[in-house]
Amino acid sequence: MNYTNILSETENGITTLTINRPSKLNALNRETIQELHDALAVAENSSKTKVIIITGSGEKAFVAGADISEFADFSVGEGEKLAAKGQELLFDFVANLSKPVIAAINGFALGGGLELAMAAHFRIASENAKMGLPEVSLGVIPGYGGTQRLPQLVGKGRAMEMIMTAGMIDASQALQYGLVNHVTSLEELLEFTEKIAGKIMKNSSVAIASAISAINANYEDGVNGFETEIKNFGESFGTEDFKEGTQAFLQKRKADFPGK
Repeated sequence: MNYTNILSETENGITTLTINRPSKLNALNRETIQELHDALAVAENSSKTKVIIITGSGEKAFVAGADISEFADFSVGEGEKLAAKGQELLFDFVANLSKPVIAAINGFALGGGLELAMAAHFRIASENAKMGLPEVSLGVIPGYGGTQRLPQLVGKGRAMEMIMTAGMIDASQALQYGLVNHVTSLEELLEFTEKIAGKIMKNSSVAIASAISAINANYEDGVNGFETEIKNFGESFGTEDFKEGTQAFLQKRKADFPGK
């Protein structure tokens, strides 16, 4: 599939999606959101993909925000539809994929860019990365899940401060906050991320998908995460991966998971 604003490459079980709008610091417009959705759907349904990495092109930005020119004159109703469609197409879609999604933050991750990174299952940042939700400086609030996911990751007080001040934090502060899992040099970012992806791929893809579902359940209104965990745990016993994993352990050999 050909894309205008992103690059997609699959190698050794890893699909890397690179947002490629360097002249706009990889800002998210509607076309890019749709292309990311399409590429993620392809990766989710491909037997060749075990882990997905999302990053930005160049050395300045992961995603420097949404493309403000697209919605500067929107009405109240249009603004609400923009947020709802964006969350459905991309941000919630990413969060609920059954395959692990890692955000490799290679520079500015602001507004919709940070919201995209937070929708990923976890984040790795380069030392030059800067993160923030500056929407209130434009008279609006984060609309792609930022007011919900940031407090979950860094705590309510820190999220309130970051959103109210519209300020940025650097990679070391993001690591201290728990917003990112690791910080590396820019040159090592993708290699480091791929190494973690390699560790993930040694394990059962079926169990990983089940774990993602159980973890996400804890953040859904009206859903008891413990009950989802119990259900998913029980269902694991009926998988071929469970049979292979337990037999490999008992036989003291490396498991070769069939992914079923």
